[in-house]
Amino acid sequence: MSDENPSILSHVSIGTNDFARAVAFYDAALAPLGCRRVLEFPNAVAYGRQFPEFWVQAPIDGKPATVGNGTHFCFLATSREAVQAFYQAALKAGATDDGAPGPRPLYGAPYYGGFVRDPDGHKIEASFWDASLGGHEGAEPQ
Repeated sequence: MSDENPSILSHVSIGTNDFARAVAFYDAALAPLGCRRVLEFPNAVAYGRQFPEFWVQAPIDGKPATVGNGTHFCFLATSREAVQAFYQAALKAGATDDGAPGPRPLYGAPYYGGFVRDPDGHKIEASFWDASLGGHEGAEPQ
């Protein structure tokens, strides 16, 4: 087994216009996925399991944060139950529904995901890949 990080990305960052609200939201929504704050700075917090992979911050240029059309962020869950817990925690923390948890056969038989919009309008998801259900034939990104 390798100690190498299997991720293909170092990190992503999203902007917020209400930093305190966004941090409270992500504290609650990411906890069921085993994610926590791993770094904190004024106006920026990084979440991860071990590494700072997902940043929430006030835009560095001082302009208002905006939502990218066609952009979404997906967090890995360890089970279907974790996807459900993420979805419920996110809704309770102020998210709006953008696709209830469930199978997404279009993405492949093993795919199970749930989508919400965070309080700033960013589309976020948690997904679980059940390898016991086969491969990823026909999988397409959302």
